[in-house]
Amino acid sequence: MVLISRRYRPICNVSRKFAAYHSQFQNPPQVLGNMALLPLRTSYKGPAPRDTSDFDIIDEAIYYFKANIFFRNYEIKSEADRTLIYITLFISECLKKFQKCQSKNQGQKEMYTIGIYNYPIPGEKGFPLNAMFAKPSGRSEEDNMRAYLQQIRQETGLRMCEKVFEQASDKPSKWWMCFSKRKFLDKSLSAPGQ
Repeated sequence: MVLISRRYRPICNVSRKFAAYHSQFQNPPQVLGNMALLPLRTSYKGPAPRDTSDFDIIDEAIYYFKANIFFRNYEIKSEADRTLIYITLFISECLKKFQKCQSKNQGQKEMYTIGIYNYPIPGEKGFPLNAMFAKPSGRSEEDNMRAYLQQIRQETGLRMCEKVFEQASDKPSKWWMCFSKRKFLDKSLSAPGQ
């Protein structure tokens, strides 16, 4: 039997600073408050221009979700980063709802419900990131922002169903569900207990 002294401990002095992923979509065509109004690949009605490429801001948020979810701080470098933050927070809400779902069909119903749910927008009392987001400048911009965020939620929910539910078992993937309890920036779009 070999005993190792308590004094002997491998020392790891590697100090790495990991950085969160930021949006590649720079110079947005339009801004709502200080959030980018970016084109979306969607059939849902709303103010977002139609995107014909095969990679939009929602795809980007889903792609970087598993890496970004670990960050409690996030340096905003562009208006598109605010859109990315909102989608990342909404993906967390989707995963929380998928915990209760036994099938993809049930997941789709949940996504429809939270897609049309009237969440607070920047500037309103219940919005969790009012310090990072600017309030809409007028009634027209407020309506556009509300419609845009709803359009994002509906499309994100649809894509998350396709991503999370395994085709063979019709159950949520454990590789996605392990992130359901994590909070990006220690924030949540839903009120405590929802």
